[in-house]
Amino acid sequence: MKDKVRPGGGNAVEAVSVGGSTTMGLKQTEQEDSDSFPVKVQGAGVEPFELQVQGFWLVQDALLAVMKRDEVAPRTCLSLALSGATLDPFVELRTMKGLKPGATLRLVEEPYTPRTARAHLAHLQELLRAPGPHDALREGCSPSLLSTLSPTPGTESPAAGHPGKAPKRPGNEPKSEQQSPEGVPPDYVLPGSKERPLLPLLPNGMHSEVPNCLTDLSLSSWNPPPGPRKLQGDFLYITVCTLEGRWCDITSCPRGFFLNRSTLDMYDPRAASSSPPSHCLADLLSQLSSGFKKGFAALRNRSLLPPLENMPTPYRTLSWLGPPSAIRGHRSSFSARLGLEDHAGAQAPDWNEELQAARDLPLGSLEERLLRDRALLQVNSAFVWAAAQGAEAAIDGCVAPIGGGDEDAAFLWGGVFLSRGGSSNGAVPGAERSRRALQRLELKGVQAYSDLGGALQGLHTLPTAVVDYRGFRLSAQGLAPGLESSAGPQGTPKGLLYGVSAGIHEGPQRRKLLELLAQAAKSLSVQRHAVVGPSGNQVPLFTSAHTQGLMGADGRLYLVNLFHVQPVDANFELPGGAADSSQEQEGCAAPYWASWGFPRSFPHQLCQLRPELTQAFIQHKTAQFSQCVRHRMEENGGVEECTQPGDPRGTEAVRAACKDVGSVSDIIFEMRFNPDVFCPGVEFPNSEGSAVRLQKRLLREAAAFLVTEQIPAFVEDCLHFRVCPVDGVTLCQAMHQRGINLRYLGQLARVLDQSEDKERLRHITRLVYGEMVVRSARRILNPYLQAVEVSSLSAAVSHFLCCFLAPHFPSVTAAEEPKKRSKRRGRGGGASAESTAWSALSGTELWSLLNQDAKETYHLSHSLGSSADDLVAQYGLQKLSLLRGLCLRAGIQLRLREYTLDSSSKAPISPDDILNIFPVVKHVTMATSDATQAFHSAQKSIQKGQLYRAYEQLKEAAYLFSRVCDDLHPETCACLSSLARLAYLQGNSTEARSVQFRAVVVSERILGFDHPSTIQEYVLLAVYVFAGRELSLAQRCLYRARLLMLQVHGEDHPYMATLDSSLGLVLQGVLSVQYLQSALRLNTLFRGADDLHTALNHHLLAQRLCCVGDYRGAMAHERDALAIFQAKCGQTHQQTLCSLDFLHAITQQAVRIERSLRQGGAELTDTAPPDSLTPSVETTLEQLTLVNGILKISVSDNILELKEKLMEAMPSTVVNDGKPEPASTINGEGTGKTPYREEESITVGVTGSEKMLNGDPKADIVTPHEENRSANMLPSTQGEDPFGRGLTNNVEAKAQKMEQPDCGGLSKEPCAGDEQSVTAQCGEAASRATDGQPGPENALAEDSGKGEINGAGAMDEVRSADLNGEGERQATAN
Repeated sequence: MKDKVRPGGGNAVEAVSVGGSTTMGLKQTEQEDSDSFPVKVQGAGVEPFELQVQGFWLVQDALLAVMKRDEVAPRTCLSLALSGATLDPFVELRTMKGLKPGATLRLVEEPYTPRTARAHLAHLQELLRAPGPHDALREGCSPSLLSTLSPTPGTESPAAGHPGKAPKRPGNEPKSEQQSPEGVPPDYVLPGSKERPLLPLLPNGMHSEVPNCLTDLSLSSWNPPPGPRKLQGDFLYITVCTLEGRWCDITSCPRGFFLNRSTLDMYDPRAASSSPPSHCLADLLSQLSSGFKKGFAALRNRSLLPPLENMPTPYRTLSWLGPPSAIRGHRSSFSARLGLEDHAGAQAPDWNEELQAARDLPLGSLEERLLRDRALLQVNSAFVWAAAQGAEAAIDGCVAPIGGGDEDAAFLWGGVFLSRGGSSNGAVPGAERSRRALQRLELKGVQAYSDLGGALQGLHTLPTAVVDYRGFRLSAQGLAPGLESSAGPQGTPKGLLYGVSAGIHEGPQRRKLLELLAQAAKSLSVQRHAVVGPSGNQVPLFTSAHTQGLMGADGRLYLVNLFHVQPVDANFELPGGAADSSQEQEGCAAPYWASWGFPRSFPHQLCQLRPELTQAFIQHKTAQFSQCVRHRMEENGGVEECTQPGDPRGTEAVRAACKDVGSVSDIIFEMRFNPDVFCPGVEFPNSEGSAVRLQKRLLREAAAFLVTEQIPAFVEDCLHFRVCPVDGVTLCQAMHQRGINLRYLGQLARVLDQSEDKERLRHITRLVYGEMVVRSARRILNPYLQAVEVSSLSAAVSHFLCCFLAPHFPSVTAAEEPKKRSKRRGRGGGASAESTAWSALSGTELWSLLNQDAKETYHLSHSLGSSADDLVAQYGLQKLSLLRGLCLRAGIQLRLREYTLDSSSKAPISPDDILNIFPVVKHVTMATSDATQAFHSAQKSIQKGQLYRAYEQLKEAAYLFSRVCDDLHPETCACLSSLARLAYLQGNSTEARSVQFRAVVVSERILGFDHPSTIQEYVLLAVYVFAGRELSLAQRCLYRARLLMLQVHGEDHPYMATLDSSLGLVLQGVLSVQYLQSALRLNTLFRGADDLHTALNHHLLAQRLCCVGDYRGAMAHERDALAIFQAKCGQTHQQTLCSLDFLHAITQQAVRIERSLRQGGAELTDTAPPDSLTPSVETTLEQLTLVNGILKISVSDNILELKEKLMEAMPSTVVNDGKPEPASTINGEGTGKTPYREEESITVGVTGSEKMLNGDPKADIVTPHEENRSANMLPSTQGEDPFGRGLTNNVEAKAQKMEQPDCGGLSKEPCAGDEQSVTAQCGEAASRATDGQPGPENALAEDSGKGEINGAGAMDEVRSADLNGEGERQATAN
């Protein structure tokens, strides 16, 4: 496809879509390609250049693309003209007459206004500042560091949607790069190293010097212009000091900029020369200063980072480490001295109107939907930034409160209403934790209703965010449009239309609102119910009793007070005796209550179930309903007899089953929940008695389902590496995906402690206890910071961190702290005792508070210890990991240096190490509907084995993501990574390398430079660059991935085995053996000595030992591998025979060398191992892709017959009819989520790569299920990918093109257990299909994380088959 420029700047490849469909075709591709054409741009003093434009662009889109060109960079306030006529900026290019390929567009210099003149100054200031990664760190944002590893990143990929200069092909790289791998790796990345350095995380190469152009650039002291000069067009005056030491005063006017005669002491606004004003200020400065001209030319010619690394991100991704010299670099910015922010605009934006106007944009065509999604993202992003800035200004004391006391103060800043939140309606107590929980739940309620599509877009919510800063939590909302309480001209009621206090009135607006609420209740599984109103009347509701529906002054319907959308968690004691003896009377009390200590108390009364849990529970009940119906039909004569038309026994069986499982309807199966059940202050009428009792029963069953099913299932997933979190964030996301609230961390810890496999789960136990400690520490830090004055913030934060990490750190008396501050800052300190109360905290006291909070919140039965050293000794936690987790959650940024955290005599963290405290924002996540749909369609195509179709769909998804969010979106990272894999599997390693570069950059900037997803992206990039023979870059990528892994978690983690195996394959000699031995140790610890992954490690290690001449050790390891293959696969299996042949080859070589040594070395002329024992580069690459899960082991051809049986039994899940698979449904409503399937991976035999690329379902690929993921967890082991990117390919097809040594690689044949497992799956699936039970396609849908607020973003996981078919064997055993 041709390269095309996307609207809004940047480049993109035009993908193809038909209407709202995500289907691509060749004809449509050609049609879109023909819509792109070149034009010539000239004028405005720039060199003519050619620009590729799209026909669907608006004129303003083309102008934005022009403004981003280097030739036009310093110029602003321009317009485009064609044939002498200025073009309307809101007209599409394809509708313009005379605009054809090769046409000439002329740039026209437009007159300035005061606003555009200041914008021109800001633009020039940004160019002079030349922001880089260190500037992002100073602003608290995560930078991209990939460019420090590779001098030519080549992040642009035409295949992925961004053209530009094509990266160098591996074949064109210098030979030194191909043939000279890195030497010895740094000591801190060697296996077993205890060193955890921080300085290598942010290399010095990320900072480059900016050429000096000016000494000073500021607003002149003669501003503002006096009245006479203002009437003559003077906008403002600018003072400039050139590098030559000349002071100049410049006037801004409508025609541009000119030098006036004013000096520092005399005001003379007249022009200094008769020459006309310069439209561009940079041109005038070049005339005035040769130093500026030279420096500005050097600045423009400087090697710049790609746009993807420079463009601002929609939301801030916090970096807990800052530059080591943040104060010295502060002088580089001119913005503080220009004062441009003071004139940004007198009127604050109306955020609500902007958001609702974007939501009301048309949705008819794909182009309209893309524009709408982009507008929504831009408005929400701008609102979130404004909310963060407003919260920071309000808490810092820069904004006066508009009402309320200290506890409930409210602020208005930049059109954002900020408040502490609270219980204005008396629904919840005013305790701090209740207040914070209410703000968080309100945000989740807004997210739930914002995600509703179709006609439900008519239910509007206010723009909302939650900001945590300096221990305070503020709710940020756009201003409501106002209410009209009086009746309209037709007697139409306006104002409060819905709610307990709304009263009884009818009208078209109320009827419309009730209709929308009824549809929303069906989508959200909310039960319609009635409550007793304030006057004693019954009020029918489709939401909780706290929610209100309003008619705004703008004519839109709004919902407010959405903090109670989800039902109550019955596992925790509720006010008013909700958890009373009536449970036992109804027979609903579960045995687990007594054994696990439920119901429990909790610090606040807003414990609610997660939406993922309610959906899982509905699926669980669906399975129960199907079984119950079948059982009753079999009792009444059989299923076939009862399902005959007119037979009442079928209807009776359905009715009885509905009653047994607790359906809210006695006619059809339907599961809904009443959010007001167990809520204090809500009274139900007598007519609702039976319905309320049924709801209480369902909520108790759901709570029991969480404890008895979901938590053990999560532990089982961790045990079998279907889930493998690396840090606390990914652990929380994994729990949320399964509907487990974080208040169950203590319960999860108890289950892990009682597990028989707790040694294999110790990395999960480590994360659970670390997360409890970090969250408890943050709750203690919040009130601690609230009582600290601003001048003591850095000292207070550093003291808290020392008490948290250093063993038994002492307190600082009030008399010592002023003395220290005086010595440090050079001034006397007379601080009061109240202002230094924070210094009285000691390490012992802090850990006592931590234990108390953990016991109250998580109900731990044992102590966490008296210091962090106890956690290190008992669970292997790293202090550095605890420090990182607390800083990320509290918004603390530390100076980059090495910290010694084990010293109790000296403070490991000083006040000077605290660089800043940034606001931590939770916000609504805007959907990218078409891009996400295309991505999910590609995943389904991958499951069916249609890799070529999936490749085209992924290209389309990447293009759509770039149109909406400029690639800066969490799902873009997963999309690009999947696209890179498919490109690699199709033999295009160059494209895979280029796309994966972009995936790494997106992951670093959106998720974080040390996020677990970034670690995996670096490892995959290492594979692709290794395929291009860039050995040095592959090693550097793996070194960085291992360094990040060590900092985030440590060496004792299953994924470290994958990293070490990869390093062992790309390195040579003793180093290779050292890393493979480490991988073998980890696989043995976490998987067991008899696991096939362990056998793979034995095999790889035996190969490398042969390369170093240790044949005795090689024979020992290959014997161990052979024993495992014989036990797992059988004596006649191909893998067993391959291992046996390799062992014979090692033995023969060892015997030959031993015989030669005994004969005095007469025959030993060459000590190098033979070719049969030395893996080639192609074999090493194949092993590397197998280790990292890019390729999978296929199954023998005799599985095809079983596959055909499965296709006959379940044609909807296997046969591809060209239509998209239906999403899972809940209560008849499509959820749009991928169904969760238990071990549905199927592998088929080899039929050739052509069938694979053409989408033949019998092609030689593995089709693992890919479920939606928002938890960015690492692939746990070799060959597995819980990230959802485990694409597969025909290994043997590639093997035909490679010269493989005998038994040098793995066999692609299955184990005997694999065939049995597939047989069992086929039989089970057929049985389900015949019996009417829900098949795997109707199993639990795991949510993609709609409740996730803080930008983690939604990405996908894969439940892929293990290399040894472990999941299938488990299914067989069950």
